Amino acid sequence: MLTKPRFYVSLLTILSLVFIWSAIAPLDRLTWWLEVLPVLIALPILFKTYPKFQFTQLAYLLMLVHAIILLIGGHYTYAEVPLLNWLRDTFDLSRNYYDRIGHLAQGFIPAIIAREILLKKLPLVAGSWLFFIVCCICLSISVLYEFIEWWVAIYQGGAADAFLGTQGDIWDTQWDMFCALIGSIAAQLLLAKTHDKQMIVMQL
Repeated sequence: MLTKPRFYVSLLTILSLVFIWSAIAPLDRLTWWLEVLPVLIALPILFKTYPKFQFTQLAYLLMLVHAIILLIGGHYTYAEVPLLNWLRDTFDLSRNYYDRIGHLAQGFIPAIIAREILLKKLPLVAGSWLFFIVCCICLSISVLYEFIEWWVAIYQGGAADAFLGTQGDIWDTQWDMFCALIGSIAAQLLLAKTHDKQMIVMQL
């Protein structure tokens, strides 16, 4: 495990390079702004709150992964990511599935963030109630994001089509929320033990 300064510098360097690449000639500039806005909002908040609240390295690493997913989606739009277009065409799939990856991440990464905040700030312990509450939080975040997509679509009309990325699927909103729920469940099942160990180490 890297020391804290080297770890943070590595994360910020990777994020900066991907951000610069993402910002250069994106497919749709409006979509780029809409997709990268969460990154632009979250980063100052993390800097501001760091003196009073530090996340585990696992949580910060997952945040970077989520930011990269957003930045790639912003650059190409979620319906036109080349690798997923190749998979769609090669295997005769019905759509570009990059947006599904994004919404799985929308549950997977916030699950660890929410879990850490709840365990550190509230009198909760690991168990079924924590698992349930984290899933509810992630599902609520996903619902809020769908609300934002809805409001942007109303305000921008057809100009927001690339941001919505429904690709003709009338059940796209439901699939997005379901993917986020699956992501939140998977994150807790796969990473809870590692997450707990890192939080214990931070307390030593």
